[in-house]
Order: sequence, then C-alpha cells, then structure tokens
Amino acid sequence: MIRSKTTLVIGPGAGLEIEMPGRAELLNKVAQGFDFARLGSELQTRDMQVLANHFEKFGRQMGANGERLRDASQNIRVSAKVGTSVDAILEQHAHDQLASAACKLALVYYTLQAEARSPLLLEPRDPGDLPLRGTENWLYHLGKLLTSGVPRNLMDQAFENLAIINFNYDRSIQHYLPFVVAMAFGITLNEARQMVGSKLNITHPLGNAGRLPWEPGDTPDVEWGNEEPWNIHNLVKEIQTASERMRNRQYVTGLHAALAGSKKIIFLGFDFDPATIDFLFDYSLSHDPDVIAVTQGMNQPAQHAAYRLLRRRTGIEDESLISMLDMRCFHFLRDYSLFLES
Repeated sequence: MIRSKTTLVIGPGAGLEIEMPGRAELLNKVAQGFDFARLGSELQTRDMQVLANHFEKFGRQMGANGERLRDASQNIRVSAKVGTSVDAILEQHAHDQLASAACKLALVYYTLQAEARSPLLLEPRDPGDLPLRGTENWLYHLGKLLTSGVPRNLMDQAFENLAIINFNYDRSIQHYLPFVVAMAFGITLNEARQMVGSKLNITHPLGNAGRLPWEPGDTPDVEWGNEEPWNIHNLVKEIQTASERMRNRQYVTGLHAALAGSKKIIFLGFDFDPATIDFLFDYSLSHDPDVIAVTQGMNQPAQHAAYRLLRRRTGIEDESLISMLDMRCFHFLRDYSLFLES
C-alpha cells in the first residue's frame, strides 16, 4: 500500500518494457504508412491500404477528400526524416489542420495496433489469471504495491495516495489494474473495473487512443487492442499536442497541484523531452519531495542534463533528494517497494 502522496510520471521507456512502441518508432511507423506512392503496387502494405481507406471517410468529415488528406500527410512524412518523435512532428504541423489530423489518425491506428500485438492480452489465457503473464513487468509490481496489505473493507483507499501522469498513448495501466484488484480482493472483474474507474487518478496530457468501454465518461471509447474500431475518426479528437493542452490552464493547474502535493515524484522511463517537462513545472516545489528518475539506457551526458533540469525546474537545493537510476522500471518497483510503501 502506498502510504504517502506519490506521483508517477510515465514515459516511453516504461512502454518499451511491455513492448509498446516508443516515440521514435511510432514516428517511423507513421512515415512508412504514409508512403502512398506505393499504393497499387506490389510494395504496398496493409497499413497503407487501411490508412488510405480511413482517409477517404475522414476527409469527407473534414470537408475535404481522401486525396487531399493523403497529400497533406506527405508533409508529415517529409518532416519525419529529420524528426525525433511523433509528438514533435505534430507540434511542428499544428498550423496545418489536414496534416495534423492525418498524423493523429495514424497515431491512434498504430497505438491500437501495438496494443493488439503486445503481450498484454484483452483477456487472460487462463480464467482468473492476469492478462500479462509472469511477474517480471512493472505493471504487476505496481498492482502489487497498490493492493498489498490493504484490508478488503478498505480497498477503496488503495489508490488514494497515487496520481499518475502518463505521457504514453496506450491504456495499459487502466486495462491491467482491474485484473490485479479482482485477484487481490476476491471481487468480480466488473466490480474491480468500477472501483479502478472511480478511484484511479490517471491522466494523459497528450491524450490516448480512447476511453476503455468500462471507464467513466462520455468521450469516444474503444476496447483494448481493437485494431479496427468503427469510431476511429472520433478517437482522433482525443489526441492533443503539447501546445493545445497547455492552453487549458485548468488542466495544467491540476497537474501542478498533484506534484505540489506529492512527497515522492517518480519518473518511470521518462525521456525528459523539454515539451513534456513544460507540463509539469512552472514554479519551484517548496516542500522538497523525493524525486527519482528511472531511466535505463540513458547515456551519462543525457543523465547529467536531466539531473540539472530537474534541480532547476523543481528548485530543490538538496542534491540528495534527486536520484537518477539506470535500471528497468520493473526492477525499480520490485526492489524499491519498501521506499514506495513508506
């Protein structure tokens, strides 16, 4: 059980650990899918065909046509050659309504495709089991951390000290946790989903591929890993660029409030992209929280830059309160469980 206010900031490195594509891989997939010059040839791919078909319908909804949308998508494809992430490319083309819409549609398409092809299944292979086999993943240890030691009559309190800010587009946390809750407390999956839906404090600043059907709300929904949703054109509205989201001052203020009230701030697989960091801090944190960045594979110069960035943006003067750990998210949640529970 998490006993002190904690915020988890989830980045692409955490997604990679459960075989979700990172930002650079997503950008590469979008660029390849937009190679419409190959349509009709033996070099065309299924993704090209599916995206072209979506563009026909989506273009009409936007008062254009599929051809105009395909033409606009070439601006994305060209920029991708010198781009670093799909988020950055979206920001660069925010002025171009058609190019931006094309990129967002492709992003939703490839995110749902990644969910469908990931080891995190829609349903467990064996009834009563978890949809992701094994315990060597961070989702399992997050679920265990939240439910361990919580009496069933107090299970509603399991999530009260946790806030999650997820910069990834998939819905893996929301999909996985109800299965853990059902197992931990001996309740039905529907009961667990109702509890998670009402108690889990999670937000996606850049949007996600859609609301899961059981989650509360009235935004467009789509089942986990559904590669061919009937409402994909509505799901596009759920994707936000950094500048679009930043214009919602109430939303940004809520993020800042979560961080300002946290005694522990944990970055899991975060890449410290300046555009995403801008969401999190616009003033110093006077309460001096513990800040830990779990960043496996980040080289030493990048780690040093991230450390300096954190000290500057948080205003934390005590350098012992900020730690940079070169390890997997799974290992951190497993090995630092006593720290996280305290």
